[in-house]
Amino acid sequence: MAPETLAETAIPAVPLTLEGASVLHQMMRLRRPAWRSLSAAARSEIVGEAAAALERMERPADGRQSACYSLLGHKGDLLLLHFRRSFEELNEAQWEVARLRLGDYLEPATSYLSMIELGLYESSAKVYGALAARGVQPHSEEWNREIENVLVRQRAAMAPRLWPEVPSSKYICFYPMDRRRGESVNWYREPMAGRQRLMHEHGMVGRRYAGEVRQVITGSIGFDDWEWGVDLFAEDPLVFKKLIYEMRFDEVSAVYALFGPFYVGLRTPAADLPGLLEA
Repeated sequence: MAPETLAETAIPAVPLTLEGASVLHQMMRLRRPAWRSLSAAARSEIVGEAAAALERMERPADGRQSACYSLLGHKGDLLLLHFRRSFEELNEAQWEVARLRLGDYLEPATSYLSMIELGLYESSAKVYGALAARGVQPHSEEWNREIENVLVRQRAAMAPRLWPEVPSSKYICFYPMDRRRGESVNWYREPMAGRQRLMHEHGMVGRRYAGEVRQVITGSIGFDDWEWGVDLFAEDPLVFKKLIYEMRFDEVSAVYALFGPFYVGLRTPAADLPGLLEA
C-alpha cells in the first residue's frame, strides 16, 4: 500500500481539542431545621463570614473566580461555580467552602467536574488532511510535532475563551449531556467529515443567539458521569427555553444528544448572601 493511501486510511477519528479552565459546579441544600435553630446573632455572624469569603472568591484573578447562584426548584438551594487554573486549585476552593461555618449547614445535593473545552473539527480536518497528503503517518514524531504547533497557535488565539471570567449575567442554566451510543445510531461511529458538518450546523443555531446568551462548554469525559457540561448565561431566562428548543430540531441534538438534569439559578453576589439566607 502506498504511503499516501496508508496515511489517508489511518487518519484519526478523534478531533483536536483545546482545554482551559478547570470547572467545578457545587449544588448545595440548606439544612433549614438546623439553620433556623440558631439565634439571629449566630446566623448573622456565620453568614457574614461566608459573604466575606465569597467576596474574595468572586473577584476575577488570572483565570480564578467563583460565583454563587440561588437555585430554582427542588434540586438545591445554592449553586457555587468555580473557575480555576487546575484541579488542585479546584480542590482548594472546595475545601475553602467546606471549612466555612456555613458549611455545617449546607448539604451537597450533587456536583459536576469538568474542564473548558473547544472542539477543533474544522482545524482537525484541515491539518489531518494536509499531513496525510504529505504521507506523514499518524502519531509519528513528525505528525505529533505538527499537531502540537497547531495547538500552540490555537491556544494563543483562543485564550480569552479558554480562560474566561464568569459572566455577570443575572441567570444561569447548567446541564450535562452525552452523545448517543445506541444500537441504531452512534455518534462515535460517524466519520469525521459527517461530524464536522453536523457540528457546524449545530453551531450556527447558537450563533443566532450570540447577543442574548453566553455559552461555556466544558468537557467531562473521564471526570464525571456525563461527557460534556453546558453553562448558559443570560439576562432573560426565556432565552434558555428558546435556544434549547430550537436546537432540539437540529440533527446533532435530534438524533445524537442525550440531556441530563437542568439547573437554573439567579446570580447572588456576596453582598446579597446575608439577605438571601436571613430571609
